[in-house]
Amino acid sequence: MPARDTSPHSACATAAPGLTNAQPDAQPNQTPPDAAPVSDARPTRTARRTRAAATADTGQPRELPTAAFAEAFASALLGWFAVHKRPLPWRFGYEPYSVWISEVMLQQTQMDRGVDYFLRWMTRFPDVASVAAASEDELLKAWEGLGYYSRVRNLHKAAKALVGRHGGELPDDPEAIRALPGIGPYTAGAIAGIAFNRDVTCIDANVERVFSRVFDIDTPVRAQPAAARIRALATALLPAGRARDFNQALMELGALVCRKKPQCASCPLSGLCESLRLGIPHERPVPGRKQPIVPLDVATGVLVHGNRIFIQKRPDEGVWAGFWEFPGGHVEKDEAPDATIVREYAEETAFRIAVRDKLAVIRHGYTTYRVALHCYLCELDGDMAGEPPVPPVLDAATEYRWVEFADLPRFTFPAGHRKLIDQLTTDLRFAPYR
Repeated sequence: MPARDTSPHSACATAAPGLTNAQPDAQPNQTPPDAAPVSDARPTRTARRTRAAATADTGQPRELPTAAFAEAFASALLGWFAVHKRPLPWRFGYEPYSVWISEVMLQQTQMDRGVDYFLRWMTRFPDVASVAAASEDELLKAWEGLGYYSRVRNLHKAAKALVGRHGGELPDDPEAIRALPGIGPYTAGAIAGIAFNRDVTCIDANVERVFSRVFDIDTPVRAQPAAARIRALATALLPAGRARDFNQALMELGALVCRKKPQCASCPLSGLCESLRLGIPHERPVPGRKQPIVPLDVATGVLVHGNRIFIQKRPDEGVWAGFWEFPGGHVEKDEAPDATIVREYAEETAFRIAVRDKLAVIRHGYTTYRVALHCYLCELDGDMAGEPPVPPVLDAATEYRWVEFADLPRFTFPAGHRKLIDQLTTDLRFAPYR
């Protein structure tokens, strides 16, 4: 399964008679009630593959597939999937817990990386009960590197709810799944459709890309009316009793063939694809408005005392909640990064420190931010450097520790700090402290 899109546009929808019966099916060669008269000329391909649906006022698309088109679509797609589906570990038995973990992990995560994390996770936490019984620190450490850490916190909450309300088992009802903490429409649909084969659709970025090309959707797929149209088309095309394979096949096709650079010659839906017929598959999907990139200058200090290093734990709310870190903060206007470190240590810990050396500038990004992390080697200044050192006065953390360098991998750090730790393992200037 491909990386998942967790934006609010992701959706699942139970196959509903009300959608497919928005208007009576037009009989073959019969003009739908709301259509203009047509000539005796042969209908276009688009007209042959669609029928009239609800008006724009309903929020549903004006066209839905004919039964013949839906049958051809499902047959070609499912036949391709039977041959080309990847042997992913959660596909052996489709155990609901495994499907749930895989879906959450693969949101915003590349497949190869997600599989490695999944296998390690399942060894450490083989069932819902083991997640519920684990500490948040254990779960964060197991998730470290995947990012979007609210996902693992919500997993923890949902696992506790499952143990308390469902005997540690995932329910098969989409609404009951949706009621669990942190589970949105997409994940609920994926669990119900893939783990339990319930007739629900799952729409992620790969599915949006496939539908935008097959049906030549010429507006951004993450906004209306395109989002509603894709949802309705997916529901209309879903073959009863085949949700597990159909949903995975759409996502697999988007991941392997109908990629950003489409491989149309290998696509089982090429004969049904309107954008290919028009010669514009590379122009679909229509992109939405991009968020501007925000540059950030941040400074952090690795404070050493003897052979120990100071770390502190961030509060339980806010960015990187519950993570350990080297203190630091944003570089203010007209402030040098080394001065930022002295100020931040005074504000966050009441320590007076001296900056000894600049270790690195770590560049990394998250969401819409591009961060330049200025990293310094620091020591306690003056009479604060006693043995043991004066305890800090914590203002931006819940606890602190003085640890040896070899102990740092036991703690969960933000990505920029992990990159710094990796560099310090080979930095000769840091050798006396390792």
